[in-house]
Amino acid sequence: MRNPNGYGNISKLPGKRRKPFRVRVTTGWELNEEKGKLIQLYKPIGYYKTRPEAMLALAEYHKNPNSLESSTVTFAELFKKWSDKKYAKATKSTINGYNAAYNYSAELYDMKFIEIKKPHMQSVIDQCERGHGTLKKIKVLFNQLFKYALENDIVIKDYSKFIEIGKNESESTRKPFTNEEIKELFNNVDRMDYIDTILIMIYTGLRIGELLLIENINVDIENRTIKGGLKTDAGKNRIIPINKKILPFVSKRHAEGHKYLVVNYENNKMKYWNYKDEKWSKIMEQIGMDHLPHDCRHTFATLMDNAGANKVSIKRIMGHSSTDITDKVYTHKDIEELKKAIDLI
Repeated sequence: MRNPNGYGNISKLPGKRRKPFRVRVTTGWELNEEKGKLIQLYKPIGYYKTRPEAMLALAEYHKNPNSLESSTVTFAELFKKWSDKKYAKATKSTINGYNAAYNYSAELYDMKFIEIKKPHMQSVIDQCERGHGTLKKIKVLFNQLFKYALENDIVIKDYSKFIEIGKNESESTRKPFTNEEIKELFNNVDRMDYIDTILIMIYTGLRIGELLLIENINVDIENRTIKGGLKTDAGKNRIIPINKKILPFVSKRHAEGHKYLVVNYENNKMKYWNYKDEKWSKIMEQIGMDHLPHDCRHTFATLMDNAGANKVSIKRIMGHSSTDITDKVYTHKDIEELKKAIDLI
């Protein structure tokens, strides 16, 4: 029996697939001027093992077209659906653990779930500065969400199982750049692209993910400040003074006039994994250093502490929460104090 016009269709995809039957529904028509005819537009509903399962899914969609849609549901929307069901029978400590892991995944919130692959999730893991236990909780959350997505035919492959969190080392693997290494970075700024970004992170305490999201509109060269930041309430949209030593680097990038302070070769926003694999790793290899990106932030904290900077100023610049910081309103006096603190290094 033929389906009515606009009802949707079921097609079997080629190759060896676990769920070869694709279900799509019609969303409209578009005129193809080159061919001179109307082209049907589709929206994917899901993938299924058998044709009867696909037919049932198509029928269920028309009963409730506002349910989860595989092509558009975001990470945040999927988490909401999953947590509404999961939390009904979960303990308070379990809920707190999942919520904490979710909070560390802010960069994924608006992504369509079907577009999330290992590098996106690995980025969250790599940028998290917590211990192995927290990394494990984040990975478990990703595992749970992909399991839920598979059960609801939103994805056809679980990329979360490829995430790497490393071994549980009792001692911190973070090591700050030495003074000699920092001097070497300055000496090579004009010889190698993107070395300036390493120094910018060392002298601001910014994480890679935070630096790559800084928009030029939030950089004030005249007043030597950057507005940006992620992670916690204390870290979001914080004011970061620009140390005089890196002001020329920030000014040069700002003058290029792109939307973002740091851009890729197409002058667009650079992804974390592109920066780490294509820029950071190559620089470390060429100058003979062995550091991870979060070492920059660790270096900043070490330099500030060794210089005797005010503890509250350090926390405000780095975006750490503190009982000494009662609000996020930055007065002119506050900003001047932050500048004095950062210019100590």
